[in-house]
Amino acid sequence: MDQTTQQGRTIAIGDIHGCDVALGTILYHLELKREDTVVCLGDAVDRGPGTKHVIEMLLDLKSTCKLVMLKGNHEEMMLDGLHGGRWESTWLQHGGKEALDSYGGRYDLIPEEHRIFMATALDYYETDTDIFVHATAVPGVPLEDLTPQELRWDRLKGTEEADPSGRRIICGHTAQKSGKPLVFDGWVCLDTAAYRGNYLTAIDVKTNEMFQAKQSGKYREGKTLEQYVVK
Repeated sequence: MDQTTQQGRTIAIGDIHGCDVALGTILYHLELKREDTVVCLGDAVDRGPGTKHVIEMLLDLKSTCKLVMLKGNHEEMMLDGLHGGRWESTWLQHGGKEALDSYGGRYDLIPEEHRIFMATALDYYETDTDIFVHATAVPGVPLEDLTPQELRWDRLKGTEEADPSGRRIICGHTAQKSGKPLVFDGWVCLDTAAYRGNYLTAIDVKTNEMFQAKQSGKYREGKTLEQYVVK
């Protein structure tokens, strides 16, 4: 999906993982407008206590601004698990139980709207300046040719080359246990392991300003990605 003309801010949000209070706190402070675009980098579900509320908030964003939802490996597992697929037990062991509990503990209590929201999430999103994926991209390989393994499951090593297009690749998935975004030439990883008690991280992709909140409700802003560049 390509957006050639960008109006308003573009805000990328890292892996939320059911941290509903953290997400709500960031959204409150962002004061989003109709012309803004929010890109959720996937893994909005599982692990944290508030998967149901997270999806409700993301659905509500559609009436406030443009929402771009990417499919993470946890959305993939959850959708498969809800149909009794091969990922069901793995999903339940890796945050799925917490997600299910947020709906009341039963598969049939998960609204169809929530299932459709996950199922219709995009594999990637791109603008003139940035490429957004959940897990990784392969520099020089057309986005439409990337595999589900690359898009949702592969981990960053931190040594990947920049994309030859000159566009930055913004992703999540590779959890930074330090709680700090991983920033190196041509790449930004925004999975700051919010479910571990760290900050959930969002950025304004034009200014690189960071907006962060913890599940406790603690909020901070004023930091920029430049502070975290790996030399």
